[in-house]
Amino acid sequence: MREKEASTGLFSKKAEPLALPSPWFTWHLHLFRPGTTVLDLASGGGRHAVLAAERGSQVTAVDADTERLKALEREASRRRLAVKSVVADLATYDIPARAFDIVMIFNYLDRERMAAFREAVRPGGHLLVETFLVAQRDQGWGPESDDHLLEPGEILRLAGSFDVVLAREVLEVIDGRPAAVGSLLARRPAE
Repeated sequence: MREKEASTGLFSKKAEPLALPSPWFTWHLHLFRPGTTVLDLASGGGRHAVLAAERGSQVTAVDADTERLKALEREASRRRLAVKSVVADLATYDIPARAFDIVMIFNYLDRERMAAFREAVRPGGHLLVETFLVAQRDQGWGPESDDHLLEPGEILRLAGSFDVVLAREVLEVIDGRPAAVGSLLARRPAE
């Protein structure tokens, strides 16, 4: 196992490393700082939630998979981080309105709930999204259903009335596998 200083958040001694963070998340690490409130929807094992908490953010991680959230809790505890985990189905989860500085969603798409996901962002806060494009089918792994894949140009529509700060559609290699993704950073206008 490779070891680096624990302060990097990518690898820690005496434990298996978290899955690599998305480069999109890493590009935007500057958003995560002490006191920032973060909602990580479809958090899975917490690869982004734990790193945000290491930077001092107050993180709430939501996922339907109890085992993956338990793994997140173990990792957060091992690193002496406070991450609130919530077991919930995102199709029905009642998200507090305007309660978070950052709402992040990686590798999850629910077009019908995007308005509710955006509504959780405070004025002046950010929506950080990345998910698969239809071109992912050509890569031999990942989602197959149109319900879980973005059409070209669709990532911009996920911003709704938010101001788009940065968006992209790329094919990149992450941990040795090609990923066709659409990525979005959007800001809710201040009131």
